[in-house]
Amino acid sequence: MTANVDRKHLRVTGNHQAQEESHVLVTEEKGAVTVVVTQAFGPKGDSLVGLSDVTFDGYPAITLLVEAGGKSGLLHLSPIHGDNRKAGFTDIKPGTRCVLRCPVSRLALDKIPTDDDAVEGDSETDYYALYLTPDLSLGSIVAVSDVWGHYHSRIVDNFELISLWAR
Repeated sequence: MTANVDRKHLRVTGNHQAQEESHVLVTEEKGAVTVVVTQAFGPKGDSLVGLSDVTFDGYPAITLLVEAGGKSGLLHLSPIHGDNRKAGFTDIKPGTRCVLRCPVSRLALDKIPTDDDAVEGDSETDYYALYLTPDLSLGSIVAVSDVWGHYHSRIVDNFELISLWAR
């Protein structure tokens, strides 16, 4: 089911404890751990999951409004961490810096502070928050890069680094 996950570059960093409200699904099958984002919110608390009928391995996509190269469109991301599949507005040259927006409010995603030493090569990009809970806490986010083709991202839940994807 998760054959598209880039396990070579994905690192699950801890034992995620189930929270009262599930927003990250962590499963293990045949020794392989899979992390799936089940809910995500924009800067005003708008849901970003399931806005379209696009799914990846049965899980609803995370949808963003992306501006790049003078164009804009809806981008549907796989909610499976380490899976680089996308649908929608994908005709973007690798290395292009993108503006990432909530498709509902059209507000830019919140820029988050990062430790450039955490992942080699991260000084080339900025990270933006997909909040995992409607209270919009930096303690529960998916940190996504604004550079097209830069596949570094992090999932932090309850202030614990859950998963890191760097290639």
